[in-house]
Amino acid sequence: MEQYIQPHTLLMILCGIGMGTIARLITLHIDTRQTPSFPNGMFISIFLGFVASFLGAVAIPALLAQDLTAVTFLTLGVQHFREVRTAERESMEKLESTEFTKRGNAYIDGIAKTYESRYYISLITALLVVLALELLGREEPLLNIGVSLAVGFAAIALLRVLTKGKCVGDICRIVQGRMTVEGSELYVDGMFVTNKLGTERSRELFLREGVAFVITPSQKKFEITLNNYGQRQALLFEATRTFGVKRFAFSRKSFTQGKVVVAFVPILNQPDAILEVLRRTPVLENSRKIHTIMKSPVIGGNAHG
Repeated sequence: MEQYIQPHTLLMILCGIGMGTIARLITLHIDTRQTPSFPNGMFISIFLGFVASFLGAVAIPALLAQDLTAVTFLTLGVQHFREVRTAERESMEKLESTEFTKRGNAYIDGIAKTYESRYYISLITALLVVLALELLGREEPLLNIGVSLAVGFAAIALLRVLTKGKCVGDICRIVQGRMTVEGSELYVDGMFVTNKLGTERSRELFLREGVAFVITPSQKKFEITLNNYGQRQALLFEATRTFGVKRFAFSRKSFTQGKVVVAFVPILNQPDAILEVLRRTPVLENSRKIHTIMKSPVIGGNAHG
């Protein structure tokens, strides 16, 4: 076996690494949970995307050189990214006590899986770019690079579509509700929410600064997903994480009407923006009891990931 990398092979690897890293940048969602994790979390994600791209880029040349250790490297890479998922899950679980409201185990599991899958997008993109360059041959290198880059961007687009889930706005109608207080009880559009408004000050605060939203499944079968506790917890978390909580945060379901109410007193009182955040909340994997949810037409925003 040759002791040096041929220029064509080196070009293939560099193109694969470059496109794989670009894939991670495209799928990168900057984490602002804490100031320390903002720049550092971004750097870690980009670097791991580079590592995934390298593994994908060297796989084809290694196999062509009959170096079967490439399979071992890929296996180790997959194992490493599974450990990344575990680390991300543990990090979010440790931060639960610092949030306005908890994400919940179901949401944490979904986020961790999404985090892991993005590195596989980088790996597969790099592998396909290198494969395209190898199949195109060594004539007209500039044209071949252009075609391989097109293959890379097409792979990124396809993989993003395949890995992107639905969001609550795709299966539900969300409107702002009308709040009323009777004694210590809070009602939204006639639906009972809580009886914890025992003081005059708390009642005045909620009526003056509180917001409430009513979430109605667009089809009867989607009640199964909406009534999932983890899904309701995710809705409340996304709203309170983005706009803060002065006091009180509730998520209640109406058994008779099949609706869910989200009500809280935000720090930033922007009802239209809160409504959009609720619409873009992802439909959690463990709450997708109905297979047709994944085939329902898009009527809301896009789920992150």
